[in-house]
Amino acid sequence: MRRQKRIFVIVIDSLGIGVMPDGERFGDIEVNTLGHISESVEDFQIPTLQKLGLANLTPLRQVPEVARPLGYQAVLKEKSNGKDTMTGHWEIMGIETRKPFKTFTEHGFPKELIGELEKRTGHKVIGNKSASGTEIIEELGEEEIATGHMIVYTSADSVMQICGNEETFGLEELYRCCKIARELTMREEWRVGRVIARPYIGKKKGEFERTSNRHDYALKPPMRTALDVLQDHGFDVISVGKIRDIFDGEGITKAYKSKSSIHGMEQTNEIAGKDFHGLCFVNLVDFDAKWGHRRDPEGYAKELEQFDKGLSVLLETLREDDLLIITADHGNDPTYIGTDHTREKVPFLAYSKSMEGGGRLSEQDTFAVIGATILDNFGLSMPEGTIGASLLGELK
Repeated sequence: MRRQKRIFVIVIDSLGIGVMPDGERFGDIEVNTLGHISESVEDFQIPTLQKLGLANLTPLRQVPEVARPLGYQAVLKEKSNGKDTMTGHWEIMGIETRKPFKTFTEHGFPKELIGELEKRTGHKVIGNKSASGTEIIEELGEEEIATGHMIVYTSADSVMQICGNEETFGLEELYRCCKIARELTMREEWRVGRVIARPYIGKKKGEFERTSNRHDYALKPPMRTALDVLQDHGFDVISVGKIRDIFDGEGITKAYKSKSSIHGMEQTNEIAGKDFHGLCFVNLVDFDAKWGHRRDPEGYAKELEQFDKGLSVLLETLREDDLLIITADHGNDPTYIGTDHTREKVPFLAYSKSMEGGGRLSEQDTFAVIGATILDNFGLSMPEGTIGASLLGELK
């Protein structure tokens, strides 16, 4: 296959396709996000993903394999020690994370950290437990509005999330508090991957609604990634969704913030209609945040069907010198116990209108084949200390 002018990488956040060999070490046994979604619903229509060979990677009850799928398919294993968003995305672009981020799911954040946060921000902390964002706002939103206290919570991921009512707490004050929290959680014993501002509106229970003014304060990648190399050599690196936050802006030349996964695909299709030279890197988070963590396989299935429709538009819009790669960053089996991510393999689907061949590639031992393939396409090499070998020579 000739080298392409534009590459689109779409991360369907949490779309795992089967447990990793070391899944039991992470508490994950016989998990399969996509497979179990298919088993849990009666109707499941994803014709575009089917044509690209997604069902050829893991059996789906309603979606048969196709004999001659469009493009190439592979299963990717995660080499890093973790199963969170940042670890998965960083690995896609070449970083192997050996020391996992801290989680505080069982008991909330330590009293020493909370004490420092209260002292530095001037707000008393309420909550401090693992919770659903929408549920904890319903539980404590009225108290926060009445007292000026600050809702802090975590999840199964390595995050500290802070809620603030936009009308009473104030958006800028919420961001200020989150910046202080990010500074505090740089300490090794409190090191979380992200501090997330979670603004909401409403005056009482039943009326509260989170807004799109969320902001993630992430750790910077510990080394240069494929994104930095692209930027250094003058290529466009366009991010859609929370990609910019995950990489703390490193290597990004232009960022689009999405209100939802459907909106993210609309933005991607709009970008595909414009001219650029380089990478469009997309994260579609609703699969994970709305359906995986909330253990809702039916909602997940419907979201995938909506994505499939947007994907069909993208395939029509793609040019002869475009390459599309679809993948995921971890699993989040909505039929499994708890609310945590699941340690899973992920799909690799690659398609270009200029491809002459197609079919199944061998299983790969790291997500980083994606970053390496992107750089190889543009005649560049992965930065020192990173992992990943290019698959470009196999995409013909």
